[in-house]
Amino acid sequence: MEKLRVGYAFCGSFCTYDRAIRAMECLKPMAQELIPIVSETVADTDTRFGAAHNFLREIERICDRRVIQTIVAAEPIGPEKMLDVLVIAPCTGNTLAKLAFGVTDTSVTMAAKAHRRNGGPVVVAISTNDGLGPSLKNIGELLNRKGYYFVPFRQDDPMKKPTSLVSDFDLIPATIEAAWEGQQLQPLLLQS
Repeated sequence: MEKLRVGYAFCGSFCTYDRAIRAMECLKPMAQELIPIVSETVADTDTRFGAAHNFLREIERICDRRVIQTIVAAEPIGPEKMLDVLVIAPCTGNTLAKLAFGVTDTSVTMAAKAHRRNGGPVVVAISTNDGLGPSLKNIGELLNRKGYYFVPFRQDDPMKKPTSLVSDFDLIPATIEAAWEGQQLQPLLLQS
């Protein structure tokens, strides 16, 4: 596959950041350019998983560029045709809903809107505790929409969190490759 300009956007599923960082590191040698994007929540929230400042510095180190973290900074992605593909990993149930209903009120949703205006593919790696609950309809909406491709996913912990879904972040490169060819990577549903 040719080297692509990849936007990599993080939403606030803080418990998956280790997996998301590893996925980003794997993409670095495969990408012509790797452009980091974070939601405002990610940029501003310290959690038990780490300080926001340290997380931003780490992804800037990997990508060797500043993080896009505002709506204003994300808007030029479309007009300047900055990306070939946009990855949202992790993508929370909140962001899924916003994408499904066309709400553009974060840097990540603006990046998706701006990128989609050029017809570029958006690769979604879900991480949500309500994937088999209220977020299921939004997953269905995006699966049915042109230009959106899902990283294959499974139930996170069927016994303790029966509605929770999480993508296999190791499949992000293969999903990008399939999306670039206009295909959904299969199988979409993985065994737990």
